Amino acid sequence: MKVSVIGAGNVGATCAEVLAHHEIVNEVVLLDIKENFAEGKALDIWESAAVNMYDTRVKGSTNDYRKTAGSEVVVITSGLPRKPGMSRDDLISTNAKIVKSVTESVVKHSPNSILIIVSNPLDVMTYCAYVNAKFPSHRVFGMAGVLDTARYKAFLAEELNVSPKDISAVLMGGHGDTMVPLPRYTTIGGIHVTEMISEERLNAIIDRTKKGGGEIVNLLGTSAWYAPGASAAQMVEAVVKDQKRVFPVCAWLNGEYGLKDIYLGVPVILGKKGIERIIEMKLNDEEMKLVHDSAKSVKEVMEVLDNLKD
Repeated sequence: MKVSVIGAGNVGATCAEVLAHHEIVNEVVLLDIKENFAEGKALDIWESAAVNMYDTRVKGSTNDYRKTAGSEVVVITSGLPRKPGMSRDDLISTNAKIVKSVTESVVKHSPNSILIIVSNPLDVMTYCAYVNAKFPSHRVFGMAGVLDTARYKAFLAEELNVSPKDISAVLMGGHGDTMVPLPRYTTIGGIHVTEMISEERLNAIIDRTKKGGGEIVNLLGTSAWYAPGASAAQMVEAVVKDQKRVFPVCAWLNGEYGLKDIYLGVPVILGKKGIERIIEMKLNDEEMKLVHDSAKSVKEVMEVLDNLKD
């Protein structure tokens, strides 16, 4: 059983390392356009196998998609970070070309695969992959909600001095400042979050979650990679092992939550077929408004991509 990770940067390499370390599949292929970069990362990961006690083979490739052939799942992390002076439209244009090329190459060699998109801007790049893969939408989805929820849980665990394992939560909406954490669905060991924290502190944590990616950038001068890479790997595991996990992911909506023809973060069941069901929660008016406001922002970015194709 094979999984391929396209893009051997920090996120891609972390995803590959977690997949190998947890022995989720027999083989992980790490591919990058930079000469010998993926080969070096893959070799380094493989050389840790005897230390970390796993036998998943990790192989690297410089832009040779033949080595990814027959992958059950492909994680796409390719793309450039936004640079000073670069507009949102420029970033979309640049990364859309990259994601389009990568997707077409992946589909050629793994026509039955499931695609998990990590490239940014996440929602629109997932849409880009979907358009170019020509796969059913349940086989193309994005990693955002798992990461955003992990950050939310981490901040709550730190604030309350509890284990993040005991926190259950869900976030919806776009990946970024318009994401929609749902305190009404947040519990700690089955206890509702509002019984353990003040409204003021909870709102501060929600705000910090929305800006979680920016906080890392301000600290490191670059984007996060440990949490995003691990989040993508967790989604791969849910698919490969047919776990039927309930995760918030960037999914194609066709009427759910009153939204249509848009990729947006919603809770789903992930299994062997990819997205096996989109879960429609009974949101109150305020929550639904926040989700629709987030969808409006995402739709505007998707329209930028559509206009680029003209």
